[in-house]
Amino acid sequence: MELLSGAEMVVRALKDEGVEYIYGYPGGSVLHLYDALFQQEDVQHVLVRHEQAATHMADAYARATGKAGVALVTSGPGATNAITGIATAYTDSIPMVVITGQVMSHLIGEDAFQETDMLGISRPVVKHNFSVQRAEDIPAIIRKAFHIAQTGRPGPVVVDIPKDMTTPTDRFPYEYPKNVKMRSYNPINRGHAGQIKKAMDLFLGAKRPVILAGGGIVIGQASEELRELVNLTNVPTTNTLMALGALAGRDKHNVGMLGMHGSYEANMVMHHADVILNIGARFDDRVTNGTDKFCPTAKIIHVDIDPASISKTIRADIPIVGPAKHVLEEMLSVLKTSNKQLDAEAMKSWWEQIEEWRGRHGGRYRTDDSELMKPQQVIEMLDTITNGDAYVCSDVGQHQMYAAQYYKFNHPNRWINSGGLGTMGFGLPAAMGVKMNFPDADVACVTGEGSIQMNIQELSTCNQYDIPVKIICLNNQSLGMVRQWQDMNYESRHSQSYMKSLPDFVKLAESYGHVGMKVDKYADLEGAMREAFAMKDRLVFMDIAVDPFEHVYPMQVPRGSMRDMWLSKTERT
Repeated sequence: MELLSGAEMVVRALKDEGVEYIYGYPGGSVLHLYDALFQQEDVQHVLVRHEQAATHMADAYARATGKAGVALVTSGPGATNAITGIATAYTDSIPMVVITGQVMSHLIGEDAFQETDMLGISRPVVKHNFSVQRAEDIPAIIRKAFHIAQTGRPGPVVVDIPKDMTTPTDRFPYEYPKNVKMRSYNPINRGHAGQIKKAMDLFLGAKRPVILAGGGIVIGQASEELRELVNLTNVPTTNTLMALGALAGRDKHNVGMLGMHGSYEANMVMHHADVILNIGARFDDRVTNGTDKFCPTAKIIHVDIDPASISKTIRADIPIVGPAKHVLEEMLSVLKTSNKQLDAEAMKSWWEQIEEWRGRHGGRYRTDDSELMKPQQVIEMLDTITNGDAYVCSDVGQHQMYAAQYYKFNHPNRWINSGGLGTMGFGLPAAMGVKMNFPDADVACVTGEGSIQMNIQELSTCNQYDIPVKIICLNNQSLGMVRQWQDMNYESRHSQSYMKSLPDFVKLAESYGHVGMKVDKYADLEGAMREAFAMKDRLVFMDIAVDPFEHVYPMQVPRGSMRDMWLSKTERT
């Protein structure tokens, strides 16, 4: 049997797991690992400029491919810098394995240089974490880490490795386990047949049904099954922020995103529905608004792989625990063999009402005669130029909501954003992680002048590895969502929400070796954006000046029902 050091076993285990990229930043406690990486060519290491960026790159790789991303950071500040990215993945159920260095075993607990309790710090924001106590256990631990990260409800797993566990001179037999047996971990892999049949009986008896598609459909690779169900039943379908693209944005059944900044028609459909089939959404507070007023006439079928998410905030009338793909397959089987069908007359009336709601709002926004661009116009142009086929990675704020509202995604796994944690600084490294794996695809980072500065140093990484993403910066010279809330709730007292002394982003991009563009007028937008996307081998930073006073609408009235919304600065339902 082959004898390897602990460091060599980590790298060989990653190779045996099929890992293509590892994103990281070296430091003292992981130098043995970096030396082992240097002596092989199967796993490519990407040197970021900040550990947070490493975790975001790994996260986005996972969102786009469905496979766990991998990050490697050193102990102490390296590990703590990764926590934000770990928490981002945790809240959105993204599979990721983060390997953190640790001080030597005999120094743990002695406040050694660059020692932090990574197990304790990460415990609230990981699915599981490991501390390597014996070097010979490394192959089994790595195998378990990937198994836990990628099965059941996915999530990040931390593997903390003391430096002495990777000493080059200490060698042990290496064998990568083919199978994993964990007595305490047995994720559910199918839904209950009786509950599924009961759910379909309720669903087919509805007069005003709606399908609510959640992120579990995208994560669970169940979009094809969802689309088949929607086409067979002709039921209106809404989606959470995390499910954009699960059903094509231009599909006639798609009534848009629901929730705080959801479409008027989606929120109205939800409020008036009599049966809601929720597949893979956890009824987050940004979806439900006031839970005591949520969809008062609806019976709720809730499908989720995590039993803890069912009836946590909204009581389910029919709970189904299981993976979205299997449950949808079973629902389709029941549907195709059932003698029961939805009431045709009731569905005709329901769709007539929905079309009336669409006509009443339909994503409208006001333009004026000034030369100031509206941010909505920029996203619509991006959608037009890329035909809804781009990977769109966003930061967090108004620009994120505009992208969610106005980009019509044709496919799942193309919308890459921080939903649950709302992490500024996510967009650029996320776009980098996607672009490296899909070099021929259009990859756009939709950001703002605030968010982009959180991890702007990664422009250097883009230069080193030739990562030609397109940065679409909606520059309103303010923290737009903060300013909007201050306008609405604090009588426009803009406390620390305006960004002063901004850099010249064009010159900054050029200083990193990239292309910079400044766009001030809508008349110039299309030509500039087409030119940017035509430069296939260059990173282009588009600094686009947009109306600093524009708000994101619709916006739900806090603690109201689904139908209680502001539609503009002066118009309320």
